[in-house]
Amino acid sequence: MDNIVLEQVGLFSVWILGITVGFTACTASCLPFMGSWVMSRNLGMKGSLVDAGLFASGKVAAYATLGAFAGITGEFLLHYLRSGIGNVLIGATSVLAGIWLIYNMGKQHRGCGISKRHNMHPFLMGFSLSFIPCAPLAALLAACAAAGSFTLGMSYGFVFGLGAAITPLFIILPLLGKLGQELRSRNPWLKKGLVWFGSSVLVAIGSYRIAMAF
Repeated sequence: MDNIVLEQVGLFSVWILGITVGFTACTASCLPFMGSWVMSRNLGMKGSLVDAGLFASGKVAAYATLGAFAGITGEFLLHYLRSGIGNVLIGATSVLAGIWLIYNMGKQHRGCGISKRHNMHPFLMGFSLSFIPCAPLAALLAACAAAGSFTLGMSYGFVFGLGAAITPLFIILPLLGKLGQELRSRNPWLKKGLVWFGSSVLVAIGSYRIAMAF
């Protein structure tokens, strides 16, 4: 598939390729990050759905960016991603998100949990997780490299990202957000406990990802 010729690639095929990302092991690898996040945030189903949307938007933006640069750098970009830069990006983003949760725990909204305003952490997690090499991404970048065009590469990446954005996380994350909200309402001591748990998970898996890169 790496030898794919540009003329043989259609946008529909690229979109279908993106869908394989959203419904495969990629979703499982994203769940520890976003699952820990929404359980800690106390936003309920609606707020967690918004965070899921921000996460998906981050992936679309990342794939469009990767496609654009693959269009002008060729195979070099894929080799660069295999160096471990993706693990550094998601690791740093995860650690910072975990620290943010603890820092804002003291700024509770009427005593019901950490600040309820949305922020860019879900977007950044979606963006950085897209830099982890996988077979569909390798195929996308090969097609973009064959295109030899910044604009066409970006178009391929954007359509691929739209496919990847179709993910069970839009169902799973709101359910986890609702579960976290219910647990807090029935067990007041979990208001801070879930924040500490989610933060610890994010810092731990983020640190592990950074270590993997080295």
